[in-house]
Amino acid sequence: MLRVTDVEYIKDYQLLLTFNDGISKLVDLENYLSGEVFGPLRDKNLFIQFALTRMTIEWVNGADLAPEFLYDIGKIVERNLYVAEDAAEYKINPSAKTSYEKSL
Repeated sequence: MLRVTDVEYIKDYQLLLTFNDGISKLVDLENYLSGEVFGPLRDKNLFIQFALTRMTIEWVNGADLAPEFLYDIGKIVERNLYVAEDAAEYKINPSAKTSYEKSL
């Protein structure tokens, strides 16, 4: 069963997530923040108020996303990351698998 084991806020609506399979992915949620539950997260002050739960991340307003969804939309990053001067750009591995199903 897929789980989020670590989360870091990067910038804007981007999070660096680590999953229980050891893969780290950069997830940009900007295009997914709409509607009654997720729309309020466009307020960056609210977006950064998240916590790691047993399976995934949850925001202070109760919004959460399935770990499989986060895994599928994320871009794999090298675990020994290089960090740009502003500590916000990570090296994405373009040849890595990008969906949970492909990694099984």
